[in-house]
Parts: sequence; structure tokens; C-alpha cells
Amino acid sequence: MAKKLDPMDLKQILRLHLSGISTREISTALNIGRNTINNYVQLFKASEIDLKELLNYEISALEKLFSSKSTINNKRFDELMLYFEKIYNSRNQPGFTFLYHYNEYQSEVKQPYSYTQFMEHYNRRYTKLKGSMKLEHKVAHEIMIDYAGKHLYLTDKETGELKPVEVFVAILPYSQYTYVQACMSQKREDLLNCLSNTLSFYGGVPKAIVSDNLKSAVTRASKYEPQINKSLKDFAHHYSCVINPTRSYSPQDKALVENAVRLAYQRIYYPMRDMIFFSLAELNKEILRLLDQYNQLLFQRKDTSRKELFQSIERAKLSPLPSDSYEIKEYKRAKVQQIGYVYFSTDKSYYSVPYRFIGKQTQIQSTQTWIEVYYNTTRIAIHRRNPSKGIYNTIKEHLSSTHQAYKEWSPKYFKTLAKKHGESVMMFIDALMHQSDYPEIAYKRAMGVIQLHKEYGSERLNNACQRALYGKALSYNNVKNILKNNLDKEYLNQQELEQTKSHIPKHVNTRGASAYH
Repeated sequence: MAKKLDPMDLKQILRLHLSGISTREISTALNIGRNTINNYVQLFKASEIDLKELLNYEISALEKLFSSKSTINNKRFDELMLYFEKIYNSRNQPGFTFLYHYNEYQSEVKQPYSYTQFMEHYNRRYTKLKGSMKLEHKVAHEIMIDYAGKHLYLTDKETGELKPVEVFVAILPYSQYTYVQACMSQKREDLLNCLSNTLSFYGGVPKAIVSDNLKSAVTRASKYEPQINKSLKDFAHHYSCVINPTRSYSPQDKALVENAVRLAYQRIYYPMRDMIFFSLAELNKEILRLLDQYNQLLFQRKDTSRKELFQSIERAKLSPLPSDSYEIKEYKRAKVQQIGYVYFSTDKSYYSVPYRFIGKQTQIQSTQTWIEVYYNTTRIAIHRRNPSKGIYNTIKEHLSSTHQAYKEWSPKYFKTLAKKHGESVMMFIDALMHQSDYPEIAYKRAMGVIQLHKEYGSERLNNACQRALYGKALSYNNVKNILKNNLDKEYLNQQELEQTKSHIPKHVNTRGASAYH
């Protein structure tokens, strides 16, 4: 089955096209077929909307204007490319024929290409194959990134224990101007922090960031079409660049950054071999000092340094940094509840959305500052993040007239409702509210208990709450089970009634509680 083009790539295609990048180069950078790129460029031009104006459109608006096209079927294509390696290694064997290997390929895969397509893909792949050559790097075109294979260490002040830290390395290939930073891990948050610091160090943004198929950068590694994880794609969107992972097992794609790692061992690791660092800040301060010395060293065959080459030629060619700094986003799925809220599990809190989305599956995108809720690719709500647990964060306009009352929910509100059905119901609700650290969490349970009167009547509900108080069973399910099993019809004697009062928390008013008659 064909894979749909990620809507986020629409903006990337448009941005790169406006930057004067050729279709072939856009195809390589985004790992999308040239025909697909051409189709979208033609659609953009045919829309009669200025391309620069289109670039300011929301991704959801672009998706509606330009319906998604299919890109290559990754699995099917990867199977073919891997089989071609087998063919290529066998091509000089006596008796080799393409037809023999096509028949073998056809029997091994579930969705084989036709023989004509088989030969066309083979000729595309190998007719232009050349030996390794020196790559000519364009000014400010890309940054290559990788992690060093060897760790640096922090020392625990109290125990003396050595804690390994990762070392991130970035390089601008044209000037070979290098950036190095120590971080705690290779996880997504640390990678994005390192990338943000890298772009700040360079003072600008290249057209592409080339990663080494890092686990924190790539959702699914592939030699031909790796899939970039959503957070990194969002990072690239913020900085108006693209992420282009190197091909797996292709050393020529990453030779420069690997050489930068080797030189970091010589120019940074070795001079610090006897130093002790107690914090990441101390370590990175020393790294930057040694890094500046390294970048100012003259090339062996050039009368200039990395820093001079960068400042004189490459810096001015980088795109400017965005005005606001990037905030890492977390992504979570959430269904809109019947009362018009989504539950944000990280903070254990609730955020309102327009009532027409009740029952729909949404995606929550969160930063340290904001909570955004999306239905498909359209943002339907935005809230300032509230770290308090159990809170219902409400925009009143989101609620229907039926749900406006939820804004007024409070312990007093529920006690007033409960009192209509009996003193025991009121005392049960009061006790339920006070046993929760966050009363808002008990609101739905309280409403559930009160609503049981619709099925069982107020008198039975009052009796059930009285029995639940006697048994210290302060939950909605316990009251429901008492009613379901007709336990509310079993009378409590006077002694049990007195015990019921003793089980109720001291703050609950017990006046008016009555036995069954």
C-alpha cells in the first residue's frame, strides 16, 4: 500500500523551491520522488496564489489546497534495492542473466515489480554508478552531525563515581567550521538541544541538517528513504531547513563529520585527559575554549583557518535564525471526553476543546509553555500550560450551552445537587470530595453517583450511600454495586447507624441522617 506524503513536507518543498533549489536536490534532501516534487511545484504555481504568500499558510490549509500524493512504497522498493545488491555482486559469474534473477526475485517477495520496471530500476541505480570521489561541498548548504564513539566523564563530588556523557559533533562541510558539545544522552531532547545550540553557535541556518540515521532522529532507518521523527521534522520547520539522514552503510556521506570526531579526540579529549569536571556546564566551558583554538588552526594546505573561512565566506550565506527560540514538543493522543475536555496525562490535567469535537480522537502537542490540541492537522484549541494536577483548564466559548454549567463545578455545587436526593447522599458526596487531594478529580465520580437516581430513584440512592458510608466504601463503583445487588434494601440497625456516623470524616455534617423505615 502506498504511503501518503507527510503534510509537513508540503511546506518544505515550497520553501526549498523558493530558495532556488533544483527538483533533483529537493528530491534528495526530502527523500521524495522527483515526479512527486514536480507535481506539487506545478500545483503550487497553478493555484494563482503568490508562492511567498503560500509559505505563510498553516500546514492544514496547505493540505486542503493540495491533496496528498502518494510517495514510494518503502518496503517494496527497499526489497528491490537489497535484491539488486545481490545481483550486482553476482553479475560477473558465468551464466548470469537478469531473467534468471528476476524469476528468483519474483518468487521471494509478495509484491514484485514487473520485469520492465525491474530492469528500469536496475539501470537507474547502476548505469550512473561511479567510484568514490572527492565531494564538492556548497557554501552554507548543510551541517553534518554525529555523536563521538568515545565518552567524556563527569565526577560525582560525594562518591567520586565517574558518569559517562555523550559528545555531539557538528561541522559545516565547506569551511569545516566545527561545533562540539557534551550532553547527558543521545535521546531526542538532548539531540534537539544540541542542534539548537549548534545553530546559535553558527549564527544562522543552512538549507539542510545531515544526520547519521540516529535513533533519536529517525523513526525508521532505511538505506533509501529513512523516516524522520515528528519532533525533528517540527524542529526543521521552525528553523526553515530540512533533515536529510545519511544513507545507512554509506561512509562517503559522513566522512567529514567522522574526521571531525577523530580530530576532536586529538584536540579536545586528549588535552583534557587529566582534568576533573563536576558539572556539564564546567565541561562544556572547557570544550568551547579548546574548540576555539582548534577552529583557529591553519589548514595544512591552505593559508587560512576554519574560523576565517567561515567568517569570510560562509557565515553571510546562512539563513537568519528565527526570532523566537525553539521549544521541544511532546506528542500524545487523547479522546475528547463527553464533557468536552481532553486529558493531558503528563500533568494529569484537563483542557477544553470546542464541544463539536466530543468523542473525536485528537493529538495534543505540548511545550513547556503551551498546550495545543489538533484534530487531524487542524488546531482546534490552544491553552497556556498549567502544571497543576487535576485542574480543568477551560475556555468558556468551547462549551455548549448544555456544558456551560461545568465551568461552575465545585464541592458546594455537588453538595447542593446531592441534598435533593437525601442527607446520606449529601454526606457521601462531601466525604468523596474530601478524600481526594484534588477535588476536581472527584467531580466526575460525584456526578456519576448523583446520576444513579435516574435508574434507581432517590430513596434507594440515599440508602445505598448510607450503606457505603457504613462500609467506608467511598467510590462510585461501590454505590453502584450496592444498588445493582439490592444491598440497599437490607436494613441497618441502630448500632450500625451509629457506627456509620463514626466512619464519616469529622468535617461532614451528619445531622438529618435517618435509618431505613
